[in-house]
Amino acid sequence: MFAFASAITRPDVYERCAERGIRRAAEPDSVVIAQPSLGSIFVTYNAILDQAAALDGLEALVLLHQDAELVSEDFCARAREALADPQVGVAGCVGAIGVRSIAWWEGSVTCASFVHRHADFGGGEVPGFSWSWADPPAYAQLGEVDTLDGFVLVLSPWAVRELRFDESLGPFHGYDLDFCLQVRAAGRKVVTADFRAVHDHALRPFDDPSTWIDAHVAVAEKWAGRLPEIGFAPGSWRERALRAEAETRAARGDGAQEAMRLRARIGRLEHALAETRGSVSWRLIAPLRRRVGAS
Repeated sequence: MFAFASAITRPDVYERCAERGIRRAAEPDSVVIAQPSLGSIFVTYNAILDQAAALDGLEALVLLHQDAELVSEDFCARAREALADPQVGVAGCVGAIGVRSIAWWEGSVTCASFVHRHADFGGGEVPGFSWSWADPPAYAQLGEVDTLDGFVLVLSPWAVRELRFDESLGPFHGYDLDFCLQVRAAGRKVVTADFRAVHDHALRPFDDPSTWIDAHVAVAEKWAGRLPEIGFAPGSWRERALRAEAETRAARGDGAQEAMRLRARIGRLEHALAETRGSVSWRLIAPLRRRVGAS
């Protein structure tokens, strides 16, 4: 029996995305845990784990963001296949290797079977490179990874019973990497699975970078030296801190320059538009534009 669960802060988003996908993927005996947020995703997910651990015959717990929609109608069959190895602790459809921090995308992403749906600039969709396996890149593969993108996580019964999210790390960021590291530290596997999902959120990854930075530091401090590569980079802590400070300031400077370039481009376009609207030809075809607009 599968259990599906989300931490809900916006019921309308949950109904539009997660709930719709759960209805598509669930089996007749599946259990749905629609958990209102308890303040942080760590605390809320732990409350869900406690509920799921008490279920008889649990095969897997599927944790998905309220803005994540499962697309595969045979999701449960694919998840069972991923968890068939008893050493697998957690599975997902997006994963990476060579990960050193909660910025997991800086590692080598080996599977990205999802679509990023957004409302920015009029809306659109950006499919991951392995959304379709008809013509995947050479590096696309299923199998063991260092970590998963936490917007969809499929937990084994062992993980539900034995592990919990570390509530000391903050309100949201880093929960997925930390949980995957817990799985690996216990000698179990983190794997990608052949199912697909849609993640419906803005192109901007987060609104408040300070909470992401705090989580980055907290996870690095917790795991540095405990697992290979996590928190590791060349140089001393002082050298790394100075380099990070320099890279941050360089990025801010580049961002400021890009903003100036965009303002200059907007200025040129506005000037060109003003010239066009002031031209003789623009004035001559004004009656035609009005007729077309009225039709």
